[in-house]
Amino acid sequence: MSIELAVSTVIFALRPAVAGEEAVEQAVDRMVLSIPLVRRTREPFNGRWALPGGWADEAESLADTAARKLFETTELSPAYLEQLYAFGDLERSPFGRVVSVVYWALVREEQAQLAAEGVNVRWFAADDLPELAFDHNRIIEYALWRLRNKLEYSRIAHAFLGETFTLSELRQVHEVVLCKPLDPANFRRQVEASPGIVPTDQHVTGGRHRPPRLYRYDTSVELADNGPLANRT
Repeated sequence: MSIELAVSTVIFALRPAVAGEEAVEQAVDRMVLSIPLVRRTREPFNGRWALPGGWADEAESLADTAARKLFETTELSPAYLEQLYAFGDLERSPFGRVVSVVYWALVREEQAQLAAEGVNVRWFAADDLPELAFDHNRIIEYALWRLRNKLEYSRIAHAFLGETFTLSELRQVHEVVLCKPLDPANFRRQVEASPGIVPTDQHVTGGRHRPPRLYRYDTSVELADNGPLANRT
């Protein structure tokens, strides 16, 4: 029995919630963890949403194929794609035995806004997905598990932020990804005790209240072991 090789890509971004796309009712302007999906236009699973991807190309690396397929369907071009996992269950595809090597990345909101959207490309709340093609619900569930575990011990949240950020902005990233509120005072103590986050001499300007301090990550500390921005292929 021959084995076919395919690639897929999971891209996470924090984007404003869209009414009707969340599992629970929330304000429309709330940020949610989101992923872009593409609608299949042929069988099998014609009409269902799926992760961007396609068959591996013998003339290029798997990472290059994943990046090319992603750009062709969504016009997204993340700076880094990290290999997440290989999925190869016997019954995962009606094409026969197909092994899919999955890549993932995190992008900031302004990068996500560059994605092409239309009838066949759309952003979805990662925790409120329809039934997808193949085993893509399982793939995304695994990617969410990895992301949430890494958030607890790495500086992976940096991928959603600019070079500098307030503690409120950092806490929002953690709350959105983890899907739970965090106590501001406890979060501040944890962050200030972390050697990987460094206070700067800068403050946010323009507000009427005491301007919050800006922080940055210590770039000498790795994002995480095999993190989505580790630039490995």
